[in-house]
Amino acid sequence: MNPLIKISFLISIIFQFSAIYTQITHGTILYERKTNLLKKFKDPKQQKWLRGEKMKMDRFNLYFTPKKSLFLPDENAIPTKADWATSKNIVIQDLKKKERISIYNLFGEKKTVKDDLIERKWKITERKRNIAGYSCRRAIWLKNDSTRIYAWYTDQIIPPTGPETFNGLPGTILGLATEDGGVVYFAKKVEDKNPEINELISKVKIKKTYTEYELRQELLEKSKSNPWMGKIMNYLFEW
Repeated sequence: MNPLIKISFLISIIFQFSAIYTQITHGTILYERKTNLLKKFKDPKQQKWLRGEKMKMDRFNLYFTPKKSLFLPDENAIPTKADWATSKNIVIQDLKKKERISIYNLFGEKKTVKDDLIERKWKITERKRNIAGYSCRRAIWLKNDSTRIYAWYTDQIIPPTGPETFNGLPGTILGLATEDGGVVYFAKKVEDKNPEINELISKVKIKKTYTEYELRQELLEKSKSNPWMGKIMNYLFEW
């Protein structure tokens, strides 16, 4: 074999192995979520409660390992007068056992769902973009007949997890958006370090747990006397 061909072949092999070993398995991702409040609250009465706020920005951290992920609000977030208008869920996903724990804040009362991971049927497309320095591919989930959710995932970060309860793609989700752009998540920073995820999860306070069906039934019962409860439930299980 020609020596130059041999060298080229060896360089190619080295680059292939280098790409494999630069894949991230443990780390922390900082997300920013932008919510268009006028799209979320279309009722003029509800919009009065917004006190002129049109957009709301929230920050979240996702801690991940190959087996588990923990998604929770950023503790350094600055409070605003529209904090009540957006959800700030805590989600633990056990990727090995295929279980999740979701903690919802319902008017100051925390409700905890312990259930299976939510399985979504994704359509992976050829469309790509760069997010936080990572090449991402777009996938689409048809939530219902009229609503699509777009996810941008990277196979450079291995665990199949993402914001909120999202999972099931061949890599980590760095971008997430509703079709109308009313709610958008984008990763702003990725740290390649091993988080003490079990220690972090142990600090999450968990009381009474429901399955998602049980919590929905409880809220449906309450909605009979409170017409707002139905809308609240839609916001609660938005993702």
